[in-house]
Amino acid sequence: MGSGLAAPPGVRYGPAARNGPSGTATDGRAIETDARLIERARRGDGDAFDALLRRHMRAAYAVALAQTGDRDDAEDVCQDAFVTALERLDEVRRPEAFVGWLLQIVRNRAHNLRRHQKVRSALPLDAAGEAPTRARGPAADAENAELRGRLIEALSHLTPTQREVVMLYDVQGWSHREIASAVGTTEGAARVHLHHARRALRALLGPTWRDER
Repeated sequence: MGSGLAAPPGVRYGPAARNGPSGTATDGRAIETDARLIERARRGDGDAFDALLRRHMRAAYAVALAQTGDRDDAEDVCQDAFVTALERLDEVRRPEAFVGWLLQIVRNRAHNLRRHQKVRSALPLDAAGEAPTRARGPAADAENAELRGRLIEALSHLTPTQREVVMLYDVQGWSHREIASAVGTTEGAARVHLHHARRALRALLGPTWRDER
């Protein structure tokens, strides 16, 4: 059952409303905890792993995009990270901290991708021309591409942690507590990273960037 590892039906990689680590369903029912879903997934329940994927896909994408600066690369990183997470699910020692464990895999995969791209860019032109190219997805033609391009360029001027914090807070709607847990820092430090990130983005993009909250 489940776990083909493409995004499940109804799940998109791009920005969306808040999708933090836990909470309640829109009809008021309690959402099954990550720990419970991991327990089921370890017993071979593919639907449970798909539920974990749905819950954390957008956060994983936000971190991947912050690390790679490219939407297609971020999607590839997410796919690779979830395959790795499924293969290594038995290594999760603290199921309640699954999202932090998952996002570290995302960071590692993004780092590996950037390293591979650096090696490839160093190839002679004739060798690079023989390497297969990846077709651009439909997201490349989405509206507001110019604005997104400016934002991605501006994000590249931030530190990796600042990029993650501002994406998780401003785009995904996570709380400072949730961000601190996922990034591996304190709430106070998360607020400082957000402050500096926003100040830098306003300097690069103008006053239209989000006001302090």
